[in-house]
Amino acid sequence: MKTLNILSGGAAQGLVRSLAPAFEAKTGLGIAGDFGAVGVMADRLRAGIPTDIVILTAALIAKLADEGLVLRSSIADIGRVETALAVRASDPPARADDAASLRAVLLAADAIFVPDTKASTAGIHVAKVLAQLDIADAVADRLKVFPNGATAMRHLAKSSDRRPIGCTQSTEIISTKGVVLSGILPPGCGLATMYTAAVATQASAASQARRLIALLTSSDTSELRGQAGFVSEPRS
Repeated sequence: MKTLNILSGGAAQGLVRSLAPAFEAKTGLGIAGDFGAVGVMADRLRAGIPTDIVILTAALIAKLADEGLVLRSSIADIGRVETALAVRASDPPARADDAASLRAVLLAADAIFVPDTKASTAGIHVAKVLAQLDIADAVADRLKVFPNGATAMRHLAKSSDRRPIGCTQSTEIISTKGVVLSGILPPGCGLATMYTAAVATQASAASQARRLIALLTSSDTSELRGQAGFVSEPRS
């Protein structure tokens, strides 16, 4: 089967997978490629990895457009994704309504599962929040860092730690079996990131890439976007 090549932040993996059968039925194309930390995906595009469509943060897509690597005319917003807490499906929820309770929740955990703190959207934000809460040193030996949020959540699901917790983007939590969303980060600590799609300048299947973007952003798929964890506006 011919495929459409994608480079995407992990935040969009669940949504793309849910729409893949409909896209294949319409175009006869499967979807292949990589999902991971947005910085890593951008660097793969820069390195010349064959790519038809890119889904990354709006800020990074804009930068890639400035670099001439994606078509500015093709850029379309998919929705915002919030950074959130996760627990194993068998564990009680971890509630954090304000900075103080978030600090307590993180200090109480004996393992904190997070994505790459240097290249992923959520991981970079988690590092900032730990510093903001003045607990970065206190929890440093409990941080379990993985290349992306989906991988971090899979390891959280299998964790044998007594009180583990995860922190990554809500979409990656929702799409991972064995973990559950336990609330978004509280005001003052939260992050809602707009994810955006664009056609790669060197795409070999540009018209099909535009069709996938249309499907990802269509009003007909708004319910699926919501189920996957995308929101039109950040919650107050």
